[in-house]
Amino acid sequence: MKKNLEFFEKIAEKRDKWKNKNKYYWKDLENFSNYLIPEHASVLEVGCGTGDLLANLKTKNKTGIDFSPKMIEIAKKKYPNIHFQIMDAENINFERKFDYIIISNTIGYLEDVQKVFAELKKVSHSHTKIIVTYYNFLWQPFFSFGEFLRLRMKQPEQNWLSRADVKNLLYLAGFDPYKGGERLMVPFYIPVISWFLNKYVAKLPIFRKLCVTDYVLAKPMPEESETVWKNKYSVSVVIPARNESGNIEKAILRTPKMGSHTEIIFIEGNSTDDTWQKIKEMVEKYKGTHDIKIGQQEGRGKGDAVRKGYNMATGDILMILDADLTVPPEDLPKFYDAIASGKGEFINGSRLVYNMEKKAMQFLNIIGNKFFSMMFTWLLDQRFKDTLCGTKVLFKSDYEYLKAGRKFFGEFDPFGDFDLIFGASKLNLKIVEIPIRYKERTYGSTNISRFKHGVILLRMCAFASRKIKFI
Repeated sequence: MKKNLEFFEKIAEKRDKWKNKNKYYWKDLENFSNYLIPEHASVLEVGCGTGDLLANLKTKNKTGIDFSPKMIEIAKKKYPNIHFQIMDAENINFERKFDYIIISNTIGYLEDVQKVFAELKKVSHSHTKIIVTYYNFLWQPFFSFGEFLRLRMKQPEQNWLSRADVKNLLYLAGFDPYKGGERLMVPFYIPVISWFLNKYVAKLPIFRKLCVTDYVLAKPMPEESETVWKNKYSVSVVIPARNESGNIEKAILRTPKMGSHTEIIFIEGNSTDDTWQKIKEMVEKYKGTHDIKIGQQEGRGKGDAVRKGYNMATGDILMILDADLTVPPEDLPKFYDAIASGKGEFINGSRLVYNMEKKAMQFLNIIGNKFFSMMFTWLLDQRFKDTLCGTKVLFKSDYEYLKAGRKFFGEFDPFGDFDLIFGASKLNLKIVEIPIRYKERTYGSTNISRFKHGVILLRMCAFASRKIKFI
């Protein structure tokens, strides 16, 4: 540790000069961090150097620490509006908690990586995200050659950790590493070639393993006992209903009471049967035993109905239940348990694990769902089995941030599924899937046109790939 401190003190004045020689690489790292971190977040960077990465972030609440006094001195002069402090990563001493903690290209210099990760628990709350970026060890010979040619600053001997090593050390320190990926196949600027290889080829299977930068996202492991979280949160169950008159009473009676309080919100949308009248009748019938709110959507589509219901909701946890009841309401407590216990932050139903009833889903729909699950697994770097299951669950506080950031994607999704999934991914929420038994519809007919809506879904995937993957 002392040897590394001497090195950084010695090169502090030259640090920015060397970074400028490789500004293409550093600019990409800064832009990617800016993409990952929402504007509302408070951020701590461990090993901040001269502060350039923090300065590039759009969020205003930024703190940087480094064990090199000269690095911190330079950072304070360059960016007086950011809080910088001399501090050893193995002995972090803050009373406050941060939403995001960045360790960018620093773990290679650490004497005890696990101890540093463990120190991060002191400044993490239950929803804190840890972002660790580090060099792909396959590039070590190229870096050594670059140092020999004086194209890269000479470095002390480093730890070269694989992604499996980083994930294991995070896990041992009490974090859940739930997402990871790669960036930058060519870390220097060659007109057209760098843009094409880094934007497109570097995102493809096999080729992505050749990238220079690896990254891992992690969140703290759940620590609350079941007795604490079981009744901690209130729940809002939003039920979009179009031509579902025969299912309204069943939805009320079959929806379990969850958490500290459960409210049911029916949003009726452009029905041609007596669904709206039936909803009003059921509200009156069950007003003594159930907390039920109702509304009619002004727009069209399930996505519009869900957004209206979410805006009316008062619960801590938001759930969607399709009024056709093909996803059994009795399964909703599984979703509550998963999110309330901290095992996930966005809970998605999966209909493609258990055997489903014969007429529950047509063969072409199954093929389409499997295709979209593979597409989303690649797009979002988190495993997906079923993207189109209607039952999705998240915290209302996260939805408010998702809604505020909707401008990033725009109002592009009439169904609401992709809007929520892409929004959750942009917020770096840990996505967990709950297998459910998918049932046949017992009343009415589906509102989905598999070919017409399939084309719309493909267009949304293409649009999202430009906003999420090819950045």
